[in-house]
Amino acid sequence: MTSSSYSAAAVCCVLIYGCASSPVNPGYRYYVAGNPDDVVTETRGLLVLQGGGTDVDVNYQRMGEFAGGGDFLVLRASGEDDYNEYIYALCNCDSVETIVFENREAAFNNFVKRKIRHAEALFIAGGDQSNYVRYWKGTPVEDAIHFVASKPAPIGGTSAGMAIMGQFSYAAMSPESLTAAVALANPFHADVTLETDFLNFAGLENVITDQHLIERDRIGRTVALLARLLHDGSTSNGQAMAADRETSVHVDPATGIAEVFSTATHSTPYVYFLRTSRMPSVCKPETPLSIQDVSVYRISPGGTFDLKSWTGTGGLAYSLSVNEGQLISSRGEIY
Repeated sequence: MTSSSYSAAAVCCVLIYGCASSPVNPGYRYYVAGNPDDVVTETRGLLVLQGGGTDVDVNYQRMGEFAGGGDFLVLRASGEDDYNEYIYALCNCDSVETIVFENREAAFNNFVKRKIRHAEALFIAGGDQSNYVRYWKGTPVEDAIHFVASKPAPIGGTSAGMAIMGQFSYAAMSPESLTAAVALANPFHADVTLETDFLNFAGLENVITDQHLIERDRIGRTVALLARLLHDGSTSNGQAMAADRETSVHVDPATGIAEVFSTATHSTPYVYFLRTSRMPSVCKPETPLSIQDVSVYRISPGGTFDLKSWTGTGGLAYSLSVNEGQLISSRGEIY
């Protein structure tokens, strides 16, 4: 097939499938750009986590490469097919498809299950991560996502999508988004909702993620979430990966090596790796948090971080402590 005839076929597929809801299950919407038929390609594992904001093009170029040019599937719980043509132009894939979930029932649909399991790459869009937990936890979709990761094949997410990729996650189950001020003042506030048994990807074991870090001043929130995980006994070695907007981290799940990428215009393209095994000295309801010596390693494009040894190169090391709800940095600046 020539490039011109393939382009026409791609447009045709968008028109045929692009706005169609499933007639047997209105709990999801399905869209496709490119070839709607399934292909099978050789894939390699890659984890792509972006802190939200304007998408980083290299995310989709590398995911397409690691997918072997197969079928690229976007999962979301709001919006429409905004990603399809954008990713299709970058990933050199057979197709880019989107499934938009509207309820939990859609996670049991055979078409949905099949599309996920047959994908050579998966990307979880931004939005509200509580919907992903409500719709997918304990369903065939959760199993199908793990199946794709185990091929291995590339898995990515931005903002809310990144939020659910760690072994632990801030689930955002309350109506208000958790702020650093609230979490540090009361680590048992109703907005502190943690999920410890959802998605599990090789390479992100024992890790909680955070996003929009500098943009929304969330590093204090990240520290508070680590303190709660330690206090609750969910882990004895709290580890976090936090990224600012327009910044992504790519992790090789086999080696644990992480690299950072960003848009060309972003001024703070940083990813932060936080770790502590010290129990918080004060972590109880209605009381400001106190925890000491949380190690921080900040890297930008060009630096690397080894998640297995928890060591980095080309970055900046410092520590954070919290004294009666006040965040303190060993270098003066918390970021």
